[in-house]
Amino acid sequence: MTSELPGPLLVIEDLHVSVGDREILRGVDLTIQEGETHVLLGPNGGGKSTLLNTIVGMPGYRVTGGRILFKGVDLADLEIDERARMGIGIAFQRPPAVRGVRLRQMLEVAARGEVAEDAIARLDEELNLGHMLERDVNMGFSGGEAKRSEMAQLLAQMPDLALFDEPESGVDLDNIAVVGGAMNALLKGEARISERTRAGLIITHTGHILEFVNADVAHVLYSGRLACKGNPLDLIEEISSHGYDACVECKLCQTLS
Repeated sequence: MTSELPGPLLVIEDLHVSVGDREILRGVDLTIQEGETHVLLGPNGGGKSTLLNTIVGMPGYRVTGGRILFKGVDLADLEIDERARMGIGIAFQRPPAVRGVRLRQMLEVAARGEVAEDAIARLDEELNLGHMLERDVNMGFSGGEAKRSEMAQLLAQMPDLALFDEPESGVDLDNIAVVGGAMNALLKGEARISERTRAGLIITHTGHILEFVNADVAHVLYSGRLACKGNPLDLIEEISSHGYDACVECKLCQTLS
């Protein structure tokens, strides 16, 4: 008797999403297996952030067709907090400030309980949190501090699926290295896929974060649809040389040939 292999961690089927009266996603299909790290490329306005925000359950993103399955469960009727408890976490491109809540308290919320001092010490050492721990979350934080705050919350949560919306946006090179190293540690990027326990989906424009994070496959999201996929570094090089239009046209030619 053979045992069944576990199903994919995330399955997105023919997903259509509107914001207000405008349709942003027009039939997205995406599957992420446990342990895989995927990269999402594409021009501004193509729907990348919309896809991440829809997965996490942000209000204002209306699913008009298709579905999202996480661990085999349809997310349609689940609120943000329920999705988080299932194991979905997100680092926002522009993290919101939370007045009256200290970062230390937010880490306890993310960890669903009290965080031991040795765990705080490890996060502090890895992300250089320092005085940020006793400050209101992201209040007056620099771009690098806000991204390190987001990473600390994800490391406290340890989600099964980690979503990253442009982690290098507004961050200097030193902070990109710190954030990227923490992302790779969370996703166990140095290990073989079969040995990893978490999956990731990373939006990047520049690809700089991939100097620190090992990714398995990249997708181009273009005009609300996934147009092509391939090796992350190869796709980024091709896009840098020829632009997104040429990348999509090349894929279409391959499909038609």
